[in-house]
Amino acid sequence: MTTIAVLGTGLLGSGMVDNLLAKGHTVRIWNRTRSKLDPLVARGAVAADDPADCVRGCERAHLVLAEDDAVDAVITQLRPGLAEGIPVLDHTTNLPQRVAARFDSLRGAGVRYVPTPVFMAPKHAREGSGLMLMSGPQPDADELQPALAQMTGKLWHVGERPDLAAILKLAGNSVYFAITGAIADVLALGRNNGVDAETMMMVFREFKPGSGLHLVAQRIARAGSAPASFEMTMALKDARLMQASVGDEPLFVLPAVMAALQRGIEAGHGQDDFAGFAKG
Repeated sequence: MTTIAVLGTGLLGSGMVDNLLAKGHTVRIWNRTRSKLDPLVARGAVAADDPADCVRGCERAHLVLAEDDAVDAVITQLRPGLAEGIPVLDHTTNLPQRVAARFDSLRGAGVRYVPTPVFMAPKHAREGSGLMLMSGPQPDADELQPALAQMTGKLWHVGERPDLAAILKLAGNSVYFAITGAIADVLALGRNNGVDAETMMMVFREFKPGSGLHLVAQRIARAGSAPASFEMTMALKDARLMQASVGDEPLFVLPAVMAALQRGIEAGHGQDDFAGFAKG
């Protein structure tokens, strides 16, 4: 078994620590709020006094922090204790531009920084399921794959461009947020028409728009240059029907879509495919 450092023990980081402890590793932990370490220490983790102490003697270090500024600050603090060649795996959701700059700066200084954002809830982190993305050199992916595979259901090396995993992580979150807002609109339609949430969701057992997500980008690209299968004017009419059907219930996604459809129609694209609204 190995000695592993985890810096940042919020919900996700704590789940990772539990996973690693269950696999028999020695896990050194650090968190800015020290009281968050106590439950993990009770389960067998070793609390460190500071980031440098946390990574001293470890075989790899995992960052599970809130945002970019915290990542930069913690890496600065841990470097005095970090041995040469030890990978620093950053699971934080970060700004891609800062990931690229951080990668170049740290790699130039001999720090083996590896961007590895995740699609995981704390439960997934604890179970070793979910999805972990990795950007960076192929040799890193080859070397780290066996160890990281124990922490996730799937490890996906997205390529050598260092900021690509950060970009794809934000892409996934954006769709998840949009779907959440869209489902909220669906439930609002149900509430105003006396239909419970479970019944409203029945439609998606038969009509499965998620299965065609990979085709949506193609439809957006073709809109205006290929025959329309659902014209923008008709889409706006249907959207207005939904708006009228929700009464005073709040809507999240639909108003923005309707405004974009209206702009497209006013610009002369009413007979084009509705997906053209997404071109801006």
